[in-house]
Amino acid sequence: MIVVPRPAASSIYQAMKRIGKYEIVRKLGSGATSTVYLAQDLFNNQQVALKMFTPDSLRGSMQANAYHKLLLTEASLAGKLSHPHIMKIFDAVMDGELNYMVMEYVAGETLERHTEADQLLPISTVAEIIYKCSNALAYAQQQGVIHRDIKPANILLCGQSDIKISDFGAALVETHQQSQQLTQVAGLGSPAYMSPEQIQDMPLTHQTDIYSLGVTMYKLLSGRLPFSADNSYSLLYLIMHNDPPPLTMLRPEVSPELSAIVQRAMQKDLSLRYPTWDEFARDLVSFFNLNVVTQTEIYDVEKFDILRALEFFRNFSDVELWEVLRLGAWRKVRKGEAILREGDHGREFFILGHGVVKVLKQGRLLSTLYKGDCFGEMAHLSERDFMRTTDVVAESDVTLMEINPDVLERATAGCRFQIDHAFLRLLVQRLGGANVRLSSLLGDRIEGVAGIPEPLILK
Repeated sequence: MIVVPRPAASSIYQAMKRIGKYEIVRKLGSGATSTVYLAQDLFNNQQVALKMFTPDSLRGSMQANAYHKLLLTEASLAGKLSHPHIMKIFDAVMDGELNYMVMEYVAGETLERHTEADQLLPISTVAEIIYKCSNALAYAQQQGVIHRDIKPANILLCGQSDIKISDFGAALVETHQQSQQLTQVAGLGSPAYMSPEQIQDMPLTHQTDIYSLGVTMYKLLSGRLPFSADNSYSLLYLIMHNDPPPLTMLRPEVSPELSAIVQRAMQKDLSLRYPTWDEFARDLVSFFNLNVVTQTEIYDVEKFDILRALEFFRNFSDVELWEVLRLGAWRKVRKGEAILREGDHGREFFILGHGVVKVLKQGRLLSTLYKGDCFGEMAHLSERDFMRTTDVVAESDVTLMEINPDVLERATAGCRFQIDHAFLRLLVQRLGGANVRLSSLLGDRIEGVAGIPEPLILK
């Protein structure tokens, strides 16, 4: 955290040219308690979102005090959560009149607009968004953080289906157990998305976020909340005691499988709700496999599930897998199509996600490769433009990832290290296999010589 000298409040809110090491570019928006600016981090040469808090919103009333505690909770997470689907907090200063937070700048909008009946996203896009949210929240749980305020307004949509979860102010952090009551202080929180145990002020686990994500999914798919009432007390009663209308009644094209996923995520009984994020994510993958995935399009859900299952990536963290997923160019190849041809030039290497390919030399079969195998890696390891010496042809329908070494250079050091380590492990395995085959071949030849009659052996 960087604390800068405290200037007068008037100069901060009138000039707004520079705050600490951040140069203000333009205003992005404002609300009752803060104003958000696009700023340039002059040290790291990157654009950031700088949220400047109004001093009066942080002092005086009970609600202001509670709000200040929420900000401190979120500020405590600066640098703690580093995941491609969580908005990063880089810096926070809470110092008298000068109070601001510096976050990752995301060009996009929240999912709130897509909860309107005439603005709903395609079903496959919603399932993909929820899958990414579940992975991000599983990561947060591993870091000891429960969000406690998951809702469409706290999920930013970037492009067609990429997301960033934001606003961890209501989070429960293992090292800050005193924040347990903050969600319900002075009307803070979002009652429509609260789990039954959150309403009852019970001890909370990650399952409260699973419930809230289920409600979010329900609204994104149907354009309606599962429960609605004229006042908060009636709403909380419905959440505690009633079952929501089935999604298939509100949007008939929602499959029974997807409706069942939402229903299980929103179970009031914790023993019936998803016990882990992994189970929630696995059911979403199964939905894609049965209902969504086509020959031509590869969704991020399928890509991530492929990478996680491959031996090559066994030592990669989820964060590193998401990075690899973005580095690669993914495609599907039909049976009989050539992937590489002898004499071609290139440095790309390939990882086989699904299917079988055969490696040929002048039409003769050299080897057969299966799910998880690599090919073309010699071009990458040689660090030069490489002429292919074999043909590689799809023996079945194939899903593969192609990685360009120039793109790989832009990856994080940790990701590059893991890829190099995986290649080293692969080469050791191949050398071991080659030694076994060579020993077997030499053994056969020795036996053949030993069986030759004495007169025929040249002396």
